[in-house]
Amino acid sequence: MTDLGAIFLPQNPPERLPEVARTADEAGLEQLWLWEDSFLAGGIAAASAALAVTTRLKVGIGILPVPFRNVAVTAMEVATLHRMFGDRPIVGLGHGVQEWMGQVGARAASPMTLLREYTTALRSLLRGEPVTTEGRYVQLDAVKLDWPPTPAPRLFIGATGPKTLRLAGELADGTILTGGTPPDALREALEHIRPPEQHEVVVFMPAATGPDAVDRLTRDRELYGSPWLGASGDAAAIAAVVQELAAAGADTVILQPTVDEPSPAEFVRFVAEEVRPLVK
Repeated sequence: MTDLGAIFLPQNPPERLPEVARTADEAGLEQLWLWEDSFLAGGIAAASAALAVTTRLKVGIGILPVPFRNVAVTAMEVATLHRMFGDRPIVGLGHGVQEWMGQVGARAASPMTLLREYTTALRSLLRGEPVTTEGRYVQLDAVKLDWPPTPAPRLFIGATGPKTLRLAGELADGTILTGGTPPDALREALEHIRPPEQHEVVVFMPAATGPDAVDRLTRDRELYGSPWLGASGDAAAIAAVVQELAAAGADTVILQPTVDEPSPAEFVRFVAEEVRPLVK
């Protein structure tokens, strides 16, 4: 069965997250995802808050921009989340938007080299291994976590271009694809990822319900410059598009509301209670 989830967009005030997370948990939604977009809400802090007020909900961060933080700090934070909340946190890594990285003086000359070095070091740290490395971007001298999680958590990479997709297939346990990924583009991405059997593919899917759903999705498509409108209509119409993505190779589909979604809490309830039963 395809896992289903929803996104709490960072354009919403952070103080609304606990209510939305509790609603998702109570309604039986499998996953709630957060974005660490600059300069909105911090991914680790937001995920901690959502996990703390729920009991079974998995909370994804899609993504943590790796130029933002030292890999040892990320290892400490991810380890802490997993020791407190088990397998419920899901952590995605990525290049970050290069314009935003430049704004904070963290733009890498070679984002691919940084992501490779970072992911490799982070995996080793989360396994409790001592790490010494002198990379172009990642330098560690006998760094070892005192409180590594057991088992070591899965790591995801958010990817769009062919090189990053191949890197995700090589180094990560899963790949996160943006909301601009229709079924045909998903099939093409899988050719680059060439995932092993246990590699999970997560796809964000724009979705809206209600009488103005198409208008709201159109505005979002223009805002994000996306080639794909996504899914609109009632639960059956949205579930049908989820099934198309599942048939194309998605293991997990995360419904992405519009920026002007009138009620984020009701959106996650709609996904859990009306769309979920229609998705095989």
